[in-house]
Amino acid sequence: MEHHKIDELVAKIKALESELEVELHQEYEKFTCEITKKREELLASYRHDRQGLISYFATTPILHLLSAPVIWAVLIPAFALDLFVWVYQAVCFPIYKIAKVKRSEYIIIDRHQLGYLNVVEKLNCLYCSYFNGLMGYISEIAARTEQYWCPIRHASRVKSIHSRYQRFFEYGDSTRFRQEASALRHELIEENE
Repeated sequence: MEHHKIDELVAKIKALESELEVELHQEYEKFTCEITKKREELLASYRHDRQGLISYFATTPILHLLSAPVIWAVLIPAFALDLFVWVYQAVCFPIYKIAKVKRSEYIIIDRHQLGYLNVVEKLNCLYCSYFNGLMGYISEIAARTEQYWCPIRHASRVKSIHSRYQRFFEYGDSTRFRQEASALRHELIEENE
């Protein structure tokens, strides 16, 4: 008799599972439909907000257009710098056991996917994402190098400091520099492990 009771309970559980599955599927369909509708609304909004190229160039000041080749020419030395810094890090950091800086954490290329930007604006976003990311990437490589070789703060106030500067020794503090410089180097090695 107990087996009969267990079979009934199992049957009820299976029925409830089926009912739950139907409900979940309906909720999922409703959710998917809402997401699709929101996505379509968002894309329509982006298309509406995108400025056409003719309008874009017609409203851009002439000096902005004339200065564009100067701005874009900076990419040539930026590419060269990117290559040299990559080689520097690839050769030197393993020698000193310094953790390498991940380029992909600094150079983020994603804003060109925004639907409300026209082609020129997307290209400008690519430029800025690459260039500013490259500067951050190089700054972190330089910061790790500085932490390894000369972790001493400047006597004068620095307008912009990198991520590691606060750990550096005060200007003129020869005692701490001599006693604790190896500890800062060791931090870099630990990051590599």
